[in-house]
Amino acid sequence: MNPDRIAKDSTVRRRLARLALLAAVSTAALATCGAPPPEPELRFAVARYQHETCTFCPSGDTEVEDWLQHSEPLSGEALLDSGSYMAGFVQRAREFGDVELVPLTSPVGVFGGSSRSWNTKETFEHFLDIMIAELETQLPVDGVYLALHGAMAVRDVPRPEAEIARRFREVVGPDVPIAGSFDLHGNEDGEFLEHADFAFVTKRFPHYDSYIQGERAARALRITARGEYEPTTASRKPGVITATVLQWTGQSPAMDIMERARRWEAREHDAYVSVFYGYPWSDVPDVGATVHVMTNGDQELADRIADDMDDYIWRVREDFALGTYPGPEEGARIVAAAIAAGETPVAVGDYSDRPGDATHILNAFTAAGIGKTLYGTISSPATLDALAEADAGAGDSFDHEIGGFTPSGGSPRRITGTLEYFGPGFGYERIAAVSFGDGNVVFLVPAYEQVLYPDAFRFGPIDPEDYEVFVVKSRVHFRRGFDETGYARTIQIIEAPEPFVGTTFLDALTYENVDLSELYPFGTPPNRR
Repeated sequence: MNPDRIAKDSTVRRRLARLALLAAVSTAALATCGAPPPEPELRFAVARYQHETCTFCPSGDTEVEDWLQHSEPLSGEALLDSGSYMAGFVQRAREFGDVELVPLTSPVGVFGGSSRSWNTKETFEHFLDIMIAELETQLPVDGVYLALHGAMAVRDVPRPEAEIARRFREVVGPDVPIAGSFDLHGNEDGEFLEHADFAFVTKRFPHYDSYIQGERAARALRITARGEYEPTTASRKPGVITATVLQWTGQSPAMDIMERARRWEAREHDAYVSVFYGYPWSDVPDVGATVHVMTNGDQELADRIADDMDDYIWRVREDFALGTYPGPEEGARIVAAAIAAGETPVAVGDYSDRPGDATHILNAFTAAGIGKTLYGTISSPATLDALAEADAGAGDSFDHEIGGFTPSGGSPRRITGTLEYFGPGFGYERIAAVSFGDGNVVFLVPAYEQVLYPDAFRFGPIDPEDYEVFVVKSRVHFRRGFDETGYARTIQIIEAPEPFVGTTFLDALTYENVDLSELYPFGTPPNRR
């Protein structure tokens, strides 16, 4: 018999024996009062370590202090209250009534978010060591929940999420189930599931279902810890790499891929089908699409589902991986025509701007005479520093250069207007809103900021209802508040003038750990030849 199977069977027998013993003790103790015996309590360790890392962004390596700029690491109830994945897991675990949660101190955000580059190995291990040390003091536990992202990149650690799972596995041993939840932009392969038992990935982009994936992780840990589920997994790499702007699940084939995964889950009881679309802005060896399947002790079924999903993604690869968008000047003509036809508000996705400082669309729209436009946002930390040094305030005149401080940002743009707001916003100590030209406003921020909802622009006298056009630094997430709510009558994605970081021209990136000739659409995977 397979040694792994023997280990699994012995684990189940030990758990069943433990349950029987506890049940007998509880029954004897409560016999006199006639109350039903309580279920034995389970203890689940909980940790969070999430970063979507743009290794091509020119922001410098991410250090410990960058993780601490927004917030100190969270522990206790503060950690359990952080983030939608965590919220789903905690809510469902507590509803079971027999689960004790053991939160481990975790970092909760990087200054600059997904515009930040490589985490140093020392930074990665600093926070991981804290979690592991706390875990060791809390043993024994009956399960581990890891709220991850999947696209963290760490120098000299090729697969960070798999390394996190490996370190936890070393502490808890082979019998304790480990579940992770992920963003569909994760870069993963089969290694994570060599150390963990479950990987639950969002199926919608924008990510409406992160709460649901947390809930699923809680259920999976519980039924496994109680000996009711034997995690059996299969992983596949279809060999397809896509720009994130093409991964909107409101359009085919991205929508169809996730629907196929849901159909498998609906047909097969206790089968979980997770699909990563990948995050091409990380120069890591496991970049690109991935399929993870988990079943209850049925390896043949896991392989059959994984093969089907793998084959399907390959069949729809052309529409999934290829796409073109108008540049700034053509985009300006399209938006002007929409305004003339009364098809407003118009929401424009400045999708390729990872550093957040690009001025291409602002320049093109201004030249085309497009007014009543809200630009949210443009990264311009030097301008914000200059305003702070001048003790500027709302109502002051404004005459500064903004943006354009990286190669992909174009040139700085001089703006002359009025400072409408200067103060805290978007989680930063200070942002600015400047009115200029024909009823326009531009928001200045210290680092890349992706605005998802019109109401997020309500600062000082700024009322989103006063504007016909919204230009946001976003690929798909902005559809949450501008498109899928019905707010904007016209949606337009605009391309950068050159193949910089963030565009669909992935072959312009200087990958060192990825061979694009083995990934569609830039080549053919070895297993497809």
